[in-house]
Amino acid sequence: MRDYVLHFEAAIRRAVERFGASMPAGSRVLDAGAGEGQYENYFRNHRYVGVDLGVGDAGWNYRRLDAVADLCALPFPADSFAGVLNVVTLEHVTDPQQVVREMARVLAPQGRLLLIVPHEWEVHQHPHDYFRYTRFGCELLLSRAGLKIESIVPVGGYFRLLSRRLLSGYKFFPWPLAVVWLLAVGVPALILPLLDRLDRQADYTLGYICLAQKPS
Repeated sequence: MRDYVLHFEAAIRRAVERFGASMPAGSRVLDAGAGEGQYENYFRNHRYVGVDLGVGDAGWNYRRLDAVADLCALPFPADSFAGVLNVVTLEHVTDPQQVVREMARVLAPQGRLLLIVPHEWEVHQHPHDYFRYTRFGCELLLSRAGLKIESIVPVGGYFRLLSRRLLSGYKFFPWPLAVVWLLAVGVPALILPLLDRLDRQADYTLGYICLAQKPS
């Protein structure tokens, strides 16, 4: 049930797990925007490197990072990593195109990038939240960095998004009314994702999961 409600987060975990499984054992993988390193477990058979500027959330523990650095100027030589992941981080950087170029630079030839970005999402990690992305914005950023796009997949459509927004509405009420809100909208909100197939275009989506490769 948790993964059904928190569909975006579940999709992210699955995408990262698949990405890790696709990397050869022992290969170097960079988590650009690693935060607390929550995805490190998916790369136990790899040489995982976590880098972050360490300003996103005051309550996070950044001590496990391998490097504290601006993603606009990664402190690694070119062609250093077989894989790079950037998970719901690109909205927090001031120059997203430069960050994508830097990730492309440190990728080895034929290395792959997993980029996950929000589209319809609330403001978070104040005040370091600057952008939201469409599929066309993702395509533009990746192609300008010289990367070959493998896929850009929306995470759910209109009805999945509407369900998420209805369920999160309890946050605006004190706890007795919050319970009333959840009781009132809970069943309809849980049914709505079943209608998601009606939104073939998926322009109303929580975000995008993108895969790209550096040419040889």
